[in-house]
Amino acid sequence: MSKLNCALVGLGRIGSSLEKDPLREKPCTHAGGLMKNSDCILTAACDIKAEAREAFAAQWSPEYSIELFEDIDALLKKVRPDILSIATPPDTHLKLVRKAAQARVPVVICEKPLAPSLKEARAIEKIHKEQQVKILVNHERRYSRDYQIAREYIRSKEYGELLSVRGTLYFGRNTPHRDVLLHDGTHMIDVINFLTGSTCNLKKRYGSMGLATSSVFLSGKAGPAALILEVGSRRDHLVFEIDMSFEFGRIRVGNGVFTFERSGASPYYSDYRSLLPEETPDIQQTGYFSGMIADAVKCRLEPHYTPVSGAGDSLEVMRFIRSARRRL
Repeated sequence: MSKLNCALVGLGRIGSSLEKDPLREKPCTHAGGLMKNSDCILTAACDIKAEAREAFAAQWSPEYSIELFEDIDALLKKVRPDILSIATPPDTHLKLVRKAAQARVPVVICEKPLAPSLKEARAIEKIHKEQQVKILVNHERRYSRDYQIAREYIRSKEYGELLSVRGTLYFGRNTPHRDVLLHDGTHMIDVINFLTGSTCNLKKRYGSMGLATSSVFLSGKAGPAALILEVGSRRDHLVFEIDMSFEFGRIRVGNGVFTFERSGASPYYSDYRSLLPEETPDIQQTGYFSGMIADAVKCRLEPHYTPVSGAGDSLEVMRFIRSARRRL
């Protein structure tokens, strides 16, 4: 099979430069993911900022030969990509997706959040639904092996029924809660939906220091389970963690967190049971970004294939976020 012709719009942080972070698992950007996939060849890229194009060229040359353009119009006039990756701010997504659809690009990878508003998210999802172009959204944790393992435990009922989920996101000292919820919060909502096979639904709000919501969702045939979300700032550190409580176990998964506990005879109290640590599955590479690119390749090669992280999934996230932001 010949390689798929790929192009990239947006050459900033998530588009390219994060690949230089020595601590991150690689690949960790759109450019890195496309270049490292054996089915793909990144032939063209564009950014409206000259300094971004210059930095991109310096980062990847001379190992890769990639033609650079000032904007998507110039790129699509000369190149017809099989996969177009959009790594630009959310307020540009609808316009760029429309241009891709008009140019008959088969597959578009869209950076999260899908759009800045529910209205624009609906418009993008409509383009996908009408099969003008197949749209995959970079909610990368759906492709990460640790979250996939946690999902397998939930579906197999290894620890019994899932009874409650607590999501905690702290990001930035002064970032408004509304903005945290729209950006990194989209990852939190989406991966909870992915883990549980359900849709988050907002019911109540408490407190003023952060967003804490009480919600219910369905987990298969298990019935309703409680969901608590806390999105806050005023910390000098990042926390992204999902804590899941079961009938006789517990799983914690998040940034730098992956633990399993099972109920057993308590070593602390007679005639009681406590949660005791279990061996954590050994994961050398989560494959979060490479998995996303592989999913895009599958979208291109299999006409009736539905992406793991599609526009419809992200639309559900935007519905929840709009409801939550109205309460802030």
